[in-house]
Amino acid sequence: MKKIFLFASAIMMMASLTANAQTALSEKYAYQVKQEGFTNSRIGDLAQFMTDHMGPRLAASQLKLRAEKMVIERLKEMGLSNPRVEFAYDFAKGGWDNQMNYVAMTAPYYCSFAANPKAWSGSTDGLVKGECIFFDANTMEDVEKLRGNLAGKIAVMPIWESYEMKFTPLASRLTDEQLAEMEKDPRASTESRVDYSGYYGGSSGNREVQQALMNLLKEEKVLAVVSGSGTFNVPASRGVSYKVGDPEPTPEIILPIEDHSRMVRMMARGEKVEMELNIKNVFTDNQRINNVLAEIPGTDPKLKDEIVLLGAHFDSWHGGTGAADNASGCVVMMEAMRIIKELGIKPKRTIRLALWGGEEQGLYGSRGYAKSYLLDNEKKKVLSGYEKFALYLNMDNGSGRFRGIYLEENDEAVPFFETWKKPLESLGFTTLSPRRTGSTDHATFNRMGLPAYQFIQDWLEYGRTYHTVMDTYERLSLPDLRINAVIVAWLALSAAMDEDRIPVKAGYPEKVLK
Repeated sequence: MKKIFLFASAIMMMASLTANAQTALSEKYAYQVKQEGFTNSRIGDLAQFMTDHMGPRLAASQLKLRAEKMVIERLKEMGLSNPRVEFAYDFAKGGWDNQMNYVAMTAPYYCSFAANPKAWSGSTDGLVKGECIFFDANTMEDVEKLRGNLAGKIAVMPIWESYEMKFTPLASRLTDEQLAEMEKDPRASTESRVDYSGYYGGSSGNREVQQALMNLLKEEKVLAVVSGSGTFNVPASRGVSYKVGDPEPTPEIILPIEDHSRMVRMMARGEKVEMELNIKNVFTDNQRINNVLAEIPGTDPKLKDEIVLLGAHFDSWHGGTGAADNASGCVVMMEAMRIIKELGIKPKRTIRLALWGGEEQGLYGSRGYAKSYLLDNEKKKVLSGYEKFALYLNMDNGSGRFRGIYLEENDEAVPFFETWKKPLESLGFTTLSPRRTGSTDHATFNRMGLPAYQFIQDWLEYGRTYHTVMDTYERLSLPDLRINAVIVAWLALSAAMDEDRIPVKAGYPEKVLK
C-alpha cells in the first residue's frame, strides 16, 4: 500500500511539473519565422531608412521630431496597431541642431579638419579667425596669467586622450572559449564586478583650479573652445551642460586626437597656430523626450493584457546617422514585428514595440515609460502594468550577431530560454549567461526586478565607431541583423504564446519602494 502511495505521489508530482513546464512552440512555427525572416527580409530597406533617410536623431532635436513622424508612417505601412508618439520625460536641455560646420587650421599652413561641434554648444558669428592659445593651468597663478589674454582667441584644451597602436582585430566573433566563460556564474567569485573604469575619463589636477579655468572661459570672449576626442581622424560626439533659458554657450569643437594633438605639439614648440571656423547651431524650446510605440494585440481573453516588450533606443548622437548605435537595434525590433505580423500568427499576449528616446542622455525614454506604466517610485506606487509585464528584450551593442543572452542572475529565467532557444541553436544562439550587463534601457526594468534582458553580441568595430561621425550605414552587418531579427521574432512569439511567464525576482517590487 505504501509503495502504491509513493508511486501515485511521484506521478502527481511529475504531472504538476509538466503542467508548469515552459511551452515549446511547434517546429512549424519555427520554420515559418525563419522562412519569412530569411526569404522576405526587409532588413536592407529598413537599414537605409533608419540611417541615410532619417539622418541624425539627437534627443529633442528637430531631426529627431522629423524621424518620429517618418517611423510612425512606416509602422502604419507594416500594419502594426496603434503606432503613436508618447511623451516620456521632461528634458530641460531642449532641442539643438547643427546647420553649419567648417573648421580649419590656417597657420602655420592650411589644413581643413574633420570636426564635430559639441551638442548644445553655441555658434560663431559667421566665419571667424583667430590665434590659438593653449588653455591649461596647474595653479591659481597660472589662471591669472591667462586672464585678459583670451578675447578673440581660440582656446585649445590639453590632450586628454592619446593613441596607442593595437595589434588586435577591429572586428571579431566571440570564440567558443569566450562563450563558455560567459556561462559561468559570476556570483561564485569575489571578482564578479565588471571594471568599467577604462571607459570614463576624469579631470585631473586641483578642482579649484579646474573650476577657475571654466569660469574664466565664460567670462572672456573666446571665439571657440577646441578639444580632442576620437581616433583614426574621426571626431567623437559629446555634449555640453545647458538648459533652456541659459545664455548661449561658447562654441565648442571636437577634433580627432590626431589633429588636436598636432596643434598642441606645435604650440608647445612655440609655433603660432591660427584657425578659422564657421559654426551655426540652432536651439529650440522642445523640452520633451518622446517614445514611439506600436503593438500586435494579444488575443487570449486571460493573457491579452500582458505585454511582451521589444525595444531599442531611437535617439542617436548628431555626428553620424546613429547606425550601430542604435538604428541597428531599431531595425531588428521592427523587422521582428513585421515577421510576426506578416505570418498572421495571433499571439496570446500583446507584443509591443518601443523605440526609446533620450537613452544617450540617461535612459530618459525607458524611465518615462516605466514611470507611466509600471512603477512610480516618487509616489511609491505599483501600477497595473507591473503585474502584466511578461518580458523585455533589448538590443544596443552594435550590429553584431546574437550569440546568446545575459540573464541578469535570474535563475528562474533559465528554463524558459532553454526551451525557447532550441530552434535557434543552428543560428549560433546558444549561450545563456547568468551575468549582468548594464548601461542601456533594459537596466530600467531590471532594477525593478522585472524580466528584462540584453543580448550577447559579436563585437563588430563597435568600440571604434559608436558616438563618432563614423557611425553610418557602413557600420551595419546586414546578414547579422537578419539573423538577429529572426531570433527576436521567435523569442517574442515564444514568450507571447507560453502558458507561463518568467516571474518577477524575489523581493520585488518591495526593494524598489523602500
